Amino acid sequence: MKNSFDQTSISLKGFYLLSFFGLGSLFPLLGVYFKDSVGLSGTEIGTLMSISPVVMIFAQPLWGVVTDYSRRPRAVLVLSLILTASLGFTIYLFESYFWLIGILIAFSFMQSALVPVSDSILLNYVQKENKQYGNYRLFGAIGFAIAVFIAGRLADSIGTQVIFYMFTSVLLLCMFFVIKMPKDNQSLRTDLRKGIGQLVRMPSYLVFLSATFLVFGPIFANNFYFGFYIQETGGTLAGVGLAFLIAAGSEAPFMKFAGLTIKRWGMMPIMVFAATVSAVRWTFYFFEPSYQIVLMTTVIQGFSVGLFIPAAMEYVRTYTPVEVRATAVSLYTAVGNGLGSWFCTFVGGVIFDTYTIFYTYLFFGVLTFIGLIMVLILTKMEVQGRILIQRSL
Repeated sequence: MKNSFDQTSISLKGFYLLSFFGLGSLFPLLGVYFKDSVGLSGTEIGTLMSISPVVMIFAQPLWGVVTDYSRRPRAVLVLSLILTASLGFTIYLFESYFWLIGILIAFSFMQSALVPVSDSILLNYVQKENKQYGNYRLFGAIGFAIAVFIAGRLADSIGTQVIFYMFTSVLLLCMFFVIKMPKDNQSLRTDLRKGIGQLVRMPSYLVFLSATFLVFGPIFANNFYFGFYIQETGGTLAGVGLAFLIAAGSEAPFMKFAGLTIKRWGMMPIMVFAATVSAVRWTFYFFEPSYQIVLMTTVIQGFSVGLFIPAAMEYVRTYTPVEVRATAVSLYTAVGNGLGSWFCTFVGGVIFDTYTIFYTYLFFGVLTFIGLIMVLILTKMEVQGRILIQRSL
């Protein structure tokens, strides 16, 4: 029993480590590859990089249906890994902008299954074993950070094409960890129509969605544009890797202790603090600090991303009715990771093409400050709600 438990735990941690290692080896430098090797414009790059979050909005519910119908989440993961790895390498074989659009749509559809299906398996496991989700998810942050560091150094010495070889090989290795993952899964299917109808009648939840759209959008878009920013401030591709190593690596310890931090200070103050840190960081980047200064500031990503994501999830779990909680999580993910990421990635590319990358980060800063205002409004609404409940008692 102990050996089985250890194998399951190791397989889950190994999967998150390698799957995010694969993502980290590709996405942060993919835009640089499109610009330097393919010769695409900022608008074209922004369009290509915004395909993934849009496809994710529609693809993830479909993968949930497939997983529910088959009751074989591990088989779905293996299929997704094989096709995602293959399509990821196919990107390297084409340079036509219109061909790349088609390939990235197919690639994004297959890649959209990785996180929700594996998260479903993990959530079911940690609930049954009384474990902490963050203790497993942090291996994803570690894998992502290490991957960008290695990919940056290799791309500097060999060429950016190395990212496709890394991505494909590592994702195929993930299959060996899937074999030892738990067989059972937590259902991903939800009654979206009924759930959304109930949630849109909750003003506080709508404010929360607006805040996540405005705060998460720049956070996810930064993964695509930070490589350009580092180069503009004098850094090399190896420097891009080092910056991501510090930034993404700083998320892991905060994710590990996020539960204790939220319990001590409260989810709303943590969300306010994390949004403030993000807003100040993006706005500061507009003033063109040196590469060395940028490198030192990347560590604060742990405060913003490592705390805001767990606090936002805790908000959904605390303030949404049990019967629509799964829908609330799906909608929150679609708005923040999907719509917000798409909007900021696409508009950020247009601004980059028209002005400079520094104005792209000014745009991120303005959006996040508006998001901070929404979080403050949400905080006030929740305080007023608690006062009304106390008075009614």
